[in-house]
Amino acid sequence: MQPETNRICEVLTNPIRYGDDPMLDGVHIHSDLEGFTDAQARRALAGLPPAGDYEVVINPLRYRSSPHLAARCEFEDRRIVLQVPIPFRPFKEPVVYAARRKRGHGIRFAWASETVSFRLRREVLRFLYCHEWMHWYLFEELGKRSSAETACDRFALRNFRRFQVSVADADAALRRRSRRRAVA
Repeated sequence: MQPETNRICEVLTNPIRYGDDPMLDGVHIHSDLEGFTDAQARRALAGLPPAGDYEVVINPLRYRSSPHLAARCEFEDRRIVLQVPIPFRPFKEPVVYAARRKRGHGIRFAWASETVSFRLRREVLRFLYCHEWMHWYLFEELGKRSSAETACDRFALRNFRRFQVSVADADAALRRRSRRRAVA
């Protein structure tokens, strides 16, 4: 088989990978990044759950010393804003995905984190969208406060590199794992 024929066969067997995503059909995605079109943004976010009637806007993030993650969910404007570092270069970012209260006086926590490498602009977009989508899901769908940062990071960390992500994955990120206690 010719290389072009292989690509065509792959598109037919895995349409989500190349941007023909029925999940994001009703979502308006707009890119303000120079050299990054709306179609490229749609392909980068293919396979992720839609955020209702919210608009997704991709903006440049100009940084001073090193690239980092930045995004926000604007509930009043019904918009998710994802900011991609410009100029883009691979970077690492610590992601806090869990916290456990420490014993003793005061409010102290033991934080669980993982350092994530972002090698591609696509990975940054998918991570930020997953994180902000979880804020949207908590607020709009579940009617809860949307400030659960560790749950949003946990959802994004588990799912941003997967081809298909669903609401069931979000519910799994909200469940706390029970700790096993030793029987004395």
